[in-house]
Amino acid sequence: MKTTKNYAGIADEFGQLETAKVVLIPVPYDGTSTWGKGADKGPEAFLEASENMELYDIETDSEVFQQGIHLTMPITENASPDAMVNAVHKTTKDFIKRNKFVTLFGGEHSISIGTIRAFNECFDNLTVLHIDAHADLRETYEGTKFNHACAVYEASQTTNLVQVGIRSMDAIEKTVMDEEKTFFAHDMVNDEFWVDKVVDLCTENVFITFDLDALDPSILPATGTPEPGGLLWYETLDFLKQVFAEKNVVGFDIVELCPNETSKASDFLAAKLYYKMLSYKFMDESVDDSYDNTYDIEQKSNTNSLKFDDDDI
Repeated sequence: MKTTKNYAGIADEFGQLETAKVVLIPVPYDGTSTWGKGADKGPEAFLEASENMELYDIETDSEVFQQGIHLTMPITENASPDAMVNAVHKTTKDFIKRNKFVTLFGGEHSISIGTIRAFNECFDNLTVLHIDAHADLRETYEGTKFNHACAVYEASQTTNLVQVGIRSMDAIEKTVMDEEKTFFAHDMVNDEFWVDKVVDLCTENVFITFDLDALDPSILPATGTPEPGGLLWYETLDFLKQVFAEKNVVGFDIVELCPNETSKASDFLAAKLYYKMLSYKFMDESVDDSYDNTYDIEQKSNTNSLKFDDDDI
């Protein structure tokens, strides 16, 4: 992966770690995907598209890059799936502890195992809002529990997992799935209240993991396993805007962009989606407001909700 100095080509003053409210971690990893390969090229394509994107958001009347977005070095650990998950977990947790709004761009969906683990260790009563075409609830797949098909199995056991857009799964995943918190695409299309229902099922602290194959391939074909019948652009934005407005979104990741050299539309959509999500998060904050992601090491260390060891602090 080529290294880019700053996200979206923003000026250095907005990309400095010390002052940036947002951290963006690229994870160009494609170690366990089983059909369409190329997710390791996703972060580079996303960053290139971001450099060619207008940075004024019409809807929110804001330029969220001015809050500061620090682009880290990519996580390139690929010795094994578990080593990658551990590297993502450590890096994510380190930046959360620095009170940054942490975001990641994959890479295939197995990167989210480490990401979710870090957020769950740092935030009480966490909801993982999983937006995806696939259930990703296998306990193990192809000899490892760190597979893209297992992306949210751990979350199903340790967090409040809410799944949206599901339209492809294995029968074995029904034994794990909480169908009361699962929104299947074929039901959503006939339910005008599905967004409200999803939000009602979320706790206050929400981490979003967004697999781009949740979107219909008519608007985003460049993903490893495109499935017909997905979400469209404006319904996705309306949904996300409501989640950000009503809940404390503590971070998010976006995964599974497999760029196509002959068409850049999917890359640009991914870039725009990331920027829209940041715009919704910070639309009510001025540039000068200090960022508080509600994570306070000293405060949490005095409660029973502390989930990591003292030497981790």
